[in-house]
Amino acid sequence: MKLEVPTLASLEAQGKKAEVVFWVGCAGSFDERAKKITKAFVKILNHTQTPFAVLGTEESCTGDPAKRAGNEFLFQMQALQNITTLDRYGVTTIVTTCPHCFNTLKNEYPELGGHYKVLHHTQFLKSLIKEGRLKIEGGAYKGKRITYHDPCYLARANNIFEAPRELIKKLDAELVEMKSCKTRGLCCGAGGAQMFKDAEQGNKEINSERTEQALDTQAEIIAAACPFCTTMLTDGVKSAQQESKVHIMDVAEMIAQAQNL
Repeated sequence: MKLEVPTLASLEAQGKKAEVVFWVGCAGSFDERAKKITKAFVKILNHTQTPFAVLGTEESCTGDPAKRAGNEFLFQMQALQNITTLDRYGVTTIVTTCPHCFNTLKNEYPELGGHYKVLHHTQFLKSLIKEGRLKIEGGAYKGKRITYHDPCYLARANNIFEAPRELIKKLDAELVEMKSCKTRGLCCGAGGAQMFKDAEQGNKEINSERTEQALDTQAEIIAAACPFCTTMLTDGVKSAQQESKVHIMDVAEMIAQAQNL
């Protein structure tokens, strides 16, 4: 299936506008594993004939890592550059597969003049189902035992708990919860720019602790909704030598595969 990914610049040249802008993010653009999530989501957008566009080379980092690491000056430089670009195209609605981008665009850009409707991809997929534009069948995931990991910037930071869970249930899968979930969810270990620094002193890595909670559910699949969580949980499963038994999948990947997209 050939992916159709128009840019805002190409649409503008044709006198057209996008319904939504897909903010790909640094991970979704450059990380090999996260690229698969990006492609899965684009397949769904193409399948549902959603008029969308990306910024392409005009997209820059939201500034989230800089801000979490304490470099407010760099964050504001990156944010203002993006806001200028988005406003030049008259962007109103943004959807992203990364909760870090989601949180920054939604909650921190308004202070700098960037006002947009920002949706996480699980919220957007749920809206497509509600509008009748997307129909989900269980496919290969029907009856599978799946546990879901709540990304910090999606769940505890923005109170989005049910959208991803509803999508998993639509796959006719058996959803089992971990010991720490929803408002009491445990970080994968990547948030707050921790992804980019060495671990602090302790007797266990956070991603190992979280992975153990996931493995305790006896799930066949650990579902995620964040590229950073996907990386950390994948490393945790490898450390536990369970990669042949347990798979880490983004919700969008499961939906795309179940629909044979």
